[in-house]
Amino acid sequence: MAFLFPKSVIAIYDPTSVPNNKFGIHITQEADLEEAAKLVNSSGGDWGYATIVIRKDQRDTLRWQNVFNQMRRLHLIPIVRIATQQQNGGWEKPSVDEIDGWVSFLSSLNWPTQNMYVAIGNEPNHAKEWGGEISPEDYALYLNAFVDKARAKSSDFFLLAAALDFSARSDVQSLDATQFIKRMLKSKADIIDRVDGWNSHSYPNPAFSGSEKASGRGTVASFAWELSYLKNMGVVKKLPVFITETGWAHNMGGLESNNLDPDVLGEKYKYAFKSVWNDPRVVAVTPFIYTYQDAPFDVFSWQKKDGSFYSFVDTFKSLEKPNGDPIQKSSGEILTVFVPPFVQSGGSFTGALFVKNTGQSIWNEEDFLLLRDIDNAIEITKIISFPKMEPSERNIVLFEARVPNEKKQISGNLTLYEKEKMITNSKSYNTTSYLAGDVIEQFLRLRNGIASALWMFRINILGY
Repeated sequence: MAFLFPKSVIAIYDPTSVPNNKFGIHITQEADLEEAAKLVNSSGGDWGYATIVIRKDQRDTLRWQNVFNQMRRLHLIPIVRIATQQQNGGWEKPSVDEIDGWVSFLSSLNWPTQNMYVAIGNEPNHAKEWGGEISPEDYALYLNAFVDKARAKSSDFFLLAAALDFSARSDVQSLDATQFIKRMLKSKADIIDRVDGWNSHSYPNPAFSGSEKASGRGTVASFAWELSYLKNMGVVKKLPVFITETGWAHNMGGLESNNLDPDVLGEKYKYAFKSVWNDPRVVAVTPFIYTYQDAPFDVFSWQKKDGSFYSFVDTFKSLEKPNGDPIQKSSGEILTVFVPPFVQSGGSFTGALFVKNTGQSIWNEEDFLLLRDIDNAIEITKIISFPKMEPSERNIVLFEARVPNEKKQISGNLTLYEKEKMITNSKSYNTTSYLAGDVIEQFLRLRNGIASALWMFRINILGY
């Protein structure tokens, strides 16, 4: 199901319309990806989520393409939160002039899924997150410009506004989130309707130690209160929810006495996932944070300083998880087709394709691709060899086929299908079927052998 926007149809899909594994984790570095996948895809799960921050000084295409390739192999869906650079104990104010760079960088990557989930900033109702000032009007301007430029570049951007801190109250350094939203909407009335989902930091407050059974603003169920508030403010769009931060502060096993004992958190996470975050509007929940060993965030870390894990991690792993099935773009190119120039009528032959995977999915990781002759000139009887192929890879596909039981010139077009969907171009071929006993039979067999040897030399040595 596609979302509709004024004057255009967006290609993103509703993530709640397909099988979805909402379990996720917030990470700080790509070195944690493998362990993160073991967390979110445990106990029957597949294709969980990982929130990760990319700063503007980290926009290295090669680095992040490698990260996305690894996430594709591990079946992790990225939620990318873009950030500026740290400055004076906080974060530099984003500039509208830098949006083109962000959009160009993000769209240059081959993402693991069709939806490219991007969160634009973080808690701008805190001055330290917005260059030392608080300006809902400037954030609305920045968000609106980002949406415009992203939409113009790619229809696959799934955009989230920055999550707000709904537990903050108005003072010199913070602005009540409801006042922040009111001023955003006064500045740009449709700004919330322009994004694709709602980004929430549903922390269990007060002091990150609240009950998992509490509801309302500033709880693990804050997202529901926030959606209700948006509705009361005139926002009519149905927004799927991404809880990109949540979690309880703990005492690290007695080192920080004011916080909860980590041994009690397992039951809290279990209740929250089963009874609160099971809300059908919630797409992903990525608790903060997989590992962080320095103050002030070490009290949220799931990993201990010695590399082991707190007991609540085992509880999280044991929770039954869905088998997600996000939409990926499947596409490829048949570069070359080889079939023997002569085949005995009614007989079989071995042919080959030289193909390239140009999509997002890993070919033949789970579903085997099908080879078809769209002209039905020959019968494809068997795929002999079809190696698993990642995006951008090229390889050889071997197949067996049978020609009609008659003497004739044969022309057709071969293409690859995933289930019932054609995912490559069609590539033409020509051959001739001959009758047994033809005077040129022995010559043709010799010619076929020579042609086969030359073709394999072309593929293996010349690369096409």
